[in-house]
Amino acid sequence: MRLSRTVLAVALLGVALVGCNDTDQVPRTPVGPYPADIVAGWTSCAEDAPRAGEIISVPSTGTPPPPADYPRAGFIDPGFTPVAAVICGREIRPGPNGGHEQIATERLAKDIAPLLTALRLPSQETGGNVACTLDMVVPPWLALVDDRLRWLRPSLPTDSCGKPRAEVIAALAGPQWTTVDIRTIRQVESAAAEAAGCAQQWTDMVWVETRNARGGPPGPATSPAAGPLRLCVYEVPASIQGGDKPAGDFVYGGPLPAERQAGVLRALSNRRAVVDCATPASRFAVLRPLDGGGLDRYVELDGCLRFLVASPTGGAQLGQGDATLAALLGPV
Repeated sequence: MRLSRTVLAVALLGVALVGCNDTDQVPRTPVGPYPADIVAGWTSCAEDAPRAGEIISVPSTGTPPPPADYPRAGFIDPGFTPVAAVICGREIRPGPNGGHEQIATERLAKDIAPLLTALRLPSQETGGNVACTLDMVVPPWLALVDDRLRWLRPSLPTDSCGKPRAEVIAALAGPQWTTVDIRTIRQVESAAAEAAGCAQQWTDMVWVETRNARGGPPGPATSPAAGPLRLCVYEVPASIQGGDKPAGDFVYGGPLPAERQAGVLRALSNRRAVVDCATPASRFAVLRPLDGGGLDRYVELDGCLRFLVASPTGGAQLGQGDATLAALLGPV
């Protein structure tokens, strides 16, 4: 959506909490004692901030520079008078035909006096005997626009824990935002995967473990008894077969019928020697307990036809399957 002098294109409010272990995946807005770059001719989030809301890997220490196609964030120049604010972001929502999709959103606010007041607050000193939580607030991609359609990205004043001040968070969470554009980016989960109870993508762990020589030799024969299992089958694109961590896309799956499960478990308890093979599988199966606990089982459906039985507490045992086992893991 284009931005005129009366209707500004806007995007998504994206203040979110993430765990402290995810800090390497959090895009950060650089702050500093400099004015924000002023850019002429705001049009839309799709054109001016197409990557807003993406998860961008950054170093765990230090503040990375912004992407080359983004202007530098900083304080609001006294000569710049904002008349509207725009937030560009991304979110996941149910798809129109089931499953889930990722969308890019634009949201607009014109009553921005409280937001401007909060943005002009100073950052507080960090350190000292301040008790801070381990959550990180991920700031939204925010732009301020003036009546000449010039725009800038303001830095957000922070509190003593280095997070956006509470006044800023409160102003961003206000009811003044109007969604003016929504674009579908990609499908996150298909309706078929959702109905099967399977993830849309999964990593071929047999290949990962054998490539890194972590899979142990076949263990003692195990009892074929187990609780009900869910079958999820994935296909690895040819372009990434044999890579470090090939991810497959969902093909079919669902609860494994009891009569087939018994045969599968018997096959997985064999003591057959693992063949010397380095052919990547184009399809693999994942077998997980329906109740979410217990062993995970991975089976190559072509290629080397190996399987891996992984414990939730760590450790994995490699085994050798065959075409009969692969056939038992056909569509349910």
